Amino acid sequence: MQRILLSLRIFFAHYRNSPLQAGATLLGIALAVTLLIGVKATNDNAIRSYSEATELLSQRADVLLTAPLGQESLQESVYFSLRQAGFSQSLAVVNGRVAGKDGQYWQIEGSDLIAALTLRQAQKNSDRDESVSLGELPLGELLSGEPLVIMGHSLASKIAPKGELELAHLTLKVFSIDDKWGLGSAILADISLAQALLGLQGKLSYIALFSDRDKLAEVKNRLEKLGITPQQASFSQQDQGQALMALTRSFHLNLNAMSMLAFVVGLFIAYNGVRYSLMKRQKLLIQLLQQGIERRVIMGALLAELTALVVLGSTIGFILGLQLSHWLQPMVSMTLEQMYGAHLLPGVWQWAWLVQAIGLTLAAALAACLPLYIDLTRQSLAQGANRYQQTLAHSKIHSRQFVIACGLLCLAAILFPFSQSYNISLVLLGVVTVAIPLLLPQLLHWGVNGLMPLARPGLWQYLLAETRELIAPLSLAMMAILLALSANVSMNTLVGSFEQTLRTWLETRLHADLYIRPPSQRIDAIQTQLMQDPRVSGLYQQWQIEAQLSLPVSMDNPSELTIPINLLSRDDYSIRHTSALKESLPTLWQSYFNAPVILVSEPLAVKYQLQLGDTVTLDVLNNTSSNRVVIAGIYYDHGNTRNEVIISHGLWQQAQLPRLPISLAASFYGKDKHSKLTEAELEQLQMQLATELDLAQAQIYSQTKIKTQAIAMFKRTFSITLVLNSLTLIVAAIGLFSACLMLTQARQAPLARLYSLGVSRNELRSMVFIQMLLVVLITCLIAMPTGALLGYLLINKITLQAFGWTIQMIWDWQAYAKAIFIALITCTFAVILPLYWQTRKPLVSSLQQETL
Repeated sequence: MQRILLSLRIFFAHYRNSPLQAGATLLGIALAVTLLIGVKATNDNAIRSYSEATELLSQRADVLLTAPLGQESLQESVYFSLRQAGFSQSLAVVNGRVAGKDGQYWQIEGSDLIAALTLRQAQKNSDRDESVSLGELPLGELLSGEPLVIMGHSLASKIAPKGELELAHLTLKVFSIDDKWGLGSAILADISLAQALLGLQGKLSYIALFSDRDKLAEVKNRLEKLGITPQQASFSQQDQGQALMALTRSFHLNLNAMSMLAFVVGLFIAYNGVRYSLMKRQKLLIQLLQQGIERRVIMGALLAELTALVVLGSTIGFILGLQLSHWLQPMVSMTLEQMYGAHLLPGVWQWAWLVQAIGLTLAAALAACLPLYIDLTRQSLAQGANRYQQTLAHSKIHSRQFVIACGLLCLAAILFPFSQSYNISLVLLGVVTVAIPLLLPQLLHWGVNGLMPLARPGLWQYLLAETRELIAPLSLAMMAILLALSANVSMNTLVGSFEQTLRTWLETRLHADLYIRPPSQRIDAIQTQLMQDPRVSGLYQQWQIEAQLSLPVSMDNPSELTIPINLLSRDDYSIRHTSALKESLPTLWQSYFNAPVILVSEPLAVKYQLQLGDTVTLDVLNNTSSNRVVIAGIYYDHGNTRNEVIISHGLWQQAQLPRLPISLAASFYGKDKHSKLTEAELEQLQMQLATELDLAQAQIYSQTKIKTQAIAMFKRTFSITLVLNSLTLIVAAIGLFSACLMLTQARQAPLARLYSLGVSRNELRSMVFIQMLLVVLITCLIAMPTGALLGYLLINKITLQAFGWTIQMIWDWQAYAKAIFIALITCTFAVILPLYWQTRKPLVSSLQQETL
């Protein structure tokens, strides 16, 4: 032990004289752990929110009483019956979206506040931080029907900094409470005010019941004795957030994959620092062996040194990662709320994450560095730094890496066609991602060798010959650049292709001029008024309810599987002309309007492997001759993750489902019956129609506005992925900066020799810069096909299997050129600064330094 401590003191003294070597290793570890912890904290907080989510200002509900099958809302009398019968552990809730002053919709939730706060007070063993006492809430104003709403501090500071908010033509006072109460982006009001804002007087969205989970059967029996049957309210047991976890699993897996990629890039930097440090200490280690220090002692000291660097670097990365999570949280929260309707609770952190980060980083570092340590401690005592043998060893390693990479790519190519699971495809994508950087060193050698015949004799040939020698020490930094750039190109391909596909789909899907969503109690009158309007050339309706689709028992489903769905119906014209079909039966339109057939969305079909001609069961069709229907078509549903099914309006009427639609759409004549309205005319018509129908402008959407909002939501959805991509590229650039700094420091002696032979200082700078830029440029060119390959797999395997969206791959050469240009600029700065610092030093004195 004493000898190990002595060796460690010697290593510490070496680092004190050469802090750059320890700094490079610490930098790589810290950057790797920063991105890993940042995404892990964000993901873990989201998953915790799903499992701990409660009714606002209350506790978690075990049972929900929702609207009867085929109806949109629940009668308020059901709640009164429950309270009168002694169901004190119940809470009435009404929720919906209300248009604000600027046309943006806000989620309003109203509840019986006295019941909610009583339940919260009675909740035992609560681990919430009650930083705001119940007495601080303005209960008197809330219960008296004052126009007052409650929201979290974060939301209030953004949308109501002056303490007021205008909703549905009404100015509301805003009372903000601590974010730890878990309101998220919801706006809370007393139930009477919320009913007035939503136009749902006397109606509820659902009733939450609170009970021990082992007493739910007893609760159901009590409800039946009270006469609360399925005709009055549907009984549904809560799943502790499991459904939301399953729905968002692919989103979180994507974030985890991006963070692991950044983690690997950071480890490349750390490994490069360790290797450079060992190279610089090679003579020192031989001298220690010659002084009688045992090899196992040196190995123990090296391992102890690596462990100390990992612990220190992981701790720094842990602190920075928590801050990164704080920045990422709003983007993730917005995406999850828009796509899945999930509300995230305020973030917390755990010491266990630090332990996990240290363990993972140490395991990865040991796996990477142990072979280096073993080779170094086994070398002959008489052997110094043999440059030829090192070059030969590097050449063999690069050839071996190339063969391994080709083997991994062939394995992935064989297995990918058989992969039907998102998780398996993600593993295979990881195999391809590992193989890509292993190809690089050998390809760089071949690229530089290919330029040799083109070089003029003299300094240019020396430049290329020395560039070959630089590939080995630069290879790890360039692998990191290649990985980051390939990921950047692939994500740009995915985002660009998805955006163009979404635009094309919206062009097909949106055919009317204006889309109207009036309050449910006025929709019949507004529909009649529009039908009598001579300006209207076409009126279209959409109906929607929640239902359940059942799959029969099969080899894939050993028991009957029930799937919650959104059941839609549209007018015949809309169904036929706006359903963007992916595939359909040849006789679809001959049978669709007079036979029990359905159209299913692509996400639903992909998730449950539904095929054309499959027979399924819909629970809402019990009033028809048969509730069994045939899948006659699968339609594209880009940007939607929910399960949807469309039936004809004739089948909807046979099933005696709600008569009134939930939304309307209308087309209008232009100046004559053969022309269309211009954008200006349509905007003017929208304002005029809002006045005539007594609706807020936010309740009437133009086709252009819907497209703009859809694209904006799409861009916000992918914003976090693009941010992580950019951070990964920055990490790789920092790694290149570190490698260039170490390399130029080690090359002082060769540069001094050239200077003494008459090469000017400016020529030296130009030569070294061209060498570095040449390696970076070849790497960027290799990143084009590798990035395109990753993009192809992301689009045609990962996204399709995870979300159920078929995307047409589009080659955006402008985006590729932009990504490479940014990489070249970033790498240029990473090369210029260390080069400038090193060539400013007196070169003649560097002749006494050791050579690379």
